Amino acid sequence: MNALGEIEIHIEGKVGAQSLTPAHVDIEEIRELLGEAADLLFPTEKRSQRPVISYEISEGSVRHRFRTLMQTVIGFGAVIAQVGTERHIDFLHEKTAAAIESLQRVAREKDYVVTLLANQQSLRIDRTTHFERQEQVWVEAEFYLYGELTNAGGKSNPNIHLDTKEHGTLRIAVDKDYLKQGEKNLLYKKFGVRAVGRQNLKTFEMDPNSLQFKELLEHDAAYSQSYLDALQQRAAPAWAGVTDPDAWLEELRGGAHA
Repeated sequence: MNALGEIEIHIEGKVGAQSLTPAHVDIEEIRELLGEAADLLFPTEKRSQRPVISYEISEGSVRHRFRTLMQTVIGFGAVIAQVGTERHIDFLHEKTAAAIESLQRVAREKDYVVTLLANQQSLRIDRTTHFERQEQVWVEAEFYLYGELTNAGGKSNPNIHLDTKEHGTLRIAVDKDYLKQGEKNLLYKKFGVRAVGRQNLKTFEMDPNSLQFKELLEHDAAYSQSYLDALQQRAAPAWAGVTDPDAWLEELRGGAHA
């Protein structure tokens, strides 16, 4: 049997005049934290590919405890130790960096102290820390995503869940009014979604936690030359002043000749 270890996300703070306890944690917050924990530990693996992660919430302010393979715990301990030393997260995988940014936002907005603990290493995140990626390597981009719509809703942060082949399940923020106005049941049907979000200029990675819904598209998997021509025509104005596309892209990426 493989050895198991524990990773903890310890959150301290107050709700009004009361100290934070598990009774103050909404189920929606737990759901979001579970997703972030999976991204912290296994950023490159889908659910079917990674080991099991078990979960427990306990007193002591709020202690979110995750048990998984000891090898993973050791690796994550090394990651948070390096973040603590470097004091930035630009070197992390996209999903891991996004999860830490999310914890940083919570700490700043609610004046919480969030501590990550693994293999005798720890990383403290609070309103005075700045664990965010450098914005200059990220730009807003438009994405066309295709998959099965598996969930829609959310009390405080409405979103849709799109199960895609390329990126796994994506949570895409959507306006609550759009969901209210829906005239038919959209769940478990295949769609295309036009969304905007952040894209890394150097790696072209998409930030999955930045996605904002723009349009739902009927998805026809059949090849359509007319549709492709329409997309190319739509993108043409953005390239109007570019005489050498390869050199322009190389410059954006910060290539060897930059």
